[in-house]
Amino acid sequence: MTAAFIFEQLINGLSQGSIFALFAIGYALIVGVVGMATLCHGEVIMIGGFMAFFTISLSWIPTNIIVMALICFIVPALVGIVIHIICYEKFLDSPRHISLVCTIGMSILLINLAQIVFGTQTQGVRTNQVIQPRSFEVFGVFIGMIEITIFIVVIVLCILLALFLNKTKYGVVLKAVSQNRKAAALMGVNVKRATMVGSLLGCGIAGIGGMLFALYYSSISPLIGPPVMIRAFSATVLGGMSDISMSALGGIVIGVMENFGIAFAGSAMRDIFAFMFLILVLLFLPEGLRLGGGRRRGR
Repeated sequence: MTAAFIFEQLINGLSQGSIFALFAIGYALIVGVVGMATLCHGEVIMIGGFMAFFTISLSWIPTNIIVMALICFIVPALVGIVIHIICYEKFLDSPRHISLVCTIGMSILLINLAQIVFGTQTQGVRTNQVIQPRSFEVFGVFIGMIEITIFIVVIVLCILLALFLNKTKYGVVLKAVSQNRKAAALMGVNVKRATMVGSLLGCGIAGIGGMLFALYYSSISPLIGPPVMIRAFSATVLGGMSDISMSALGGIVIGVMENFGIAFAGSAMRDIFAFMFLILVLLFLPEGLRLGGGRRRGR
């Protein structure tokens, strides 16, 4: 097994892991700001993928990656608002399992609606209409424009999110709510509005992740929700559930582990390698990949 082959698998793993990182960032935002886990995050990602499919399919929409990213952010973000109103808003002070059950019902509803609207078959995504089928040789390995596009989109989105959370007034509000909801409410913060914005942002970012997923694999299906949901949840667990940067790192790690699992043991071992690593990390680092443990969160 040559160094070029290993480097190629590393690039593939980083590409796939970057997509998983967006899934995890969206999930961590929801868990961190809203304070509740969700089991319909995969369906939001699926909706983002189908928005990419329709952006390419409809001739009157410009097939531009920026336009596509905006559409794939806005539509899932609107779905996120609906999910928040139905599944979170009324249960902010209730036992968490109530909202979790609601998100299970929402997941089933979104899957069935997607099958009615988009069909039950896997749809091909014409990636070449958005991203040129070019490649560049680096250390004997050809890196395609799709991988480069994924890296650029993920980096730009992470920078924009960091600027929003750290440099804007409402970003600081979201961070305050994520750290201690009761204290933020006592300081005059509208907690319900802040949690809705957190849900909106988390679902919008997940939608862009769904767009990249559809472009990377050149296909999208109404049934991708559960598999990608598992990866989003696992990456977020690796990051300690509410730590955005560490959750993103968890997504990248899972993507790399999956690809090396395929390279060394075949596609049947894809999930085994990634989740064996997850189990080992949680056995020895219960707080995930965060160094120094996590803080207790006031609710």
